[in-house]
Amino acid sequence: MVHMLNRLMDAQSWARPLGDFNKRWLGAIYRALGPLKDLAHGRWLGHPVHAATTDIPIGALTVTIVLDLANQRSAADISLVIGILAMVASAAVGAADYVDTDGTALQRATIHSTLMVVALVIYLVSLVLRAGDPLDRTAPVVLSITGYLVMTAGAYVGGDVVYAFGNMVSRHAFRGAGGKWLPLELDGGLTLTDLVQDQPMRGRAGINTLVLVRHGDTVHALHETCAHAGGPLAKGTVVDGCIQCPWHGSRFRLSDGAARRGPTVYDQPRYEVRAAETGLEARRVTG
Repeated sequence: MVHMLNRLMDAQSWARPLGDFNKRWLGAIYRALGPLKDLAHGRWLGHPVHAATTDIPIGALTVTIVLDLANQRSAADISLVIGILAMVASAAVGAADYVDTDGTALQRATIHSTLMVVALVIYLVSLVLRAGDPLDRTAPVVLSITGYLVMTAGAYVGGDVVYAFGNMVSRHAFRGAGGKWLPLELDGGLTLTDLVQDQPMRGRAGINTLVLVRHGDTVHALHETCAHAGGPLAKGTVVDGCIQCPWHGSRFRLSDGAARRGPTVYDQPRYEVRAAETGLEARRVTG
């Protein structure tokens, strides 16, 4: 079943050009919104807002079906309106994540969003048919059930974007806390004195790659893999005391790894560096 569904989603070739098109015009809108884009991502929450808001329309529209079958007309209509409004709100914050999605994940996200838009249209038609409380409500009820099935399919694809492709999942979720001093090697065999002011440099401590930045007399070290989508921070730039990812523009404060600009909603692991008798060492700072 899983392989069949994956092949079915992979066969939707229309989703790639549509995704690229949507990403351009939605990206233009969200760039103009500035700080509101961060609000939609959920940096203030420390968690993607879209993932939290999707439960509201699903719950409300499930209640709609139950109330329709129980012939509780007014209550069913109210829950339908709530569900529709929640779908629109969830789509608005989800679009912020969408514009920073790439590759196959973008293709799947486009299928997801298309199904959700279709479901929304079906629900809107159902709502219009309910206006005036017609005696026979068979058509609007059937439409609501149809919309629910389409929405469920869209939710499945949306889950695939997160769980199969790790979209908006912290790239450091399963990384150990560390705490042990490890030998630190800088690319090119450089030493700390060779670091150029505010110029990112890549290093390695055990299996972890780090980005090191000298700022004044202090050398800051963060994990080099961007928490948002895995971008190489060593190829980024230093902006206002932060390292900016070259892929999607997430910013992390050098002093403590705190996320200062989205699309990331997660902080970056921070490391401390010391000069030992055998050379440079680094360890992750916890807490």
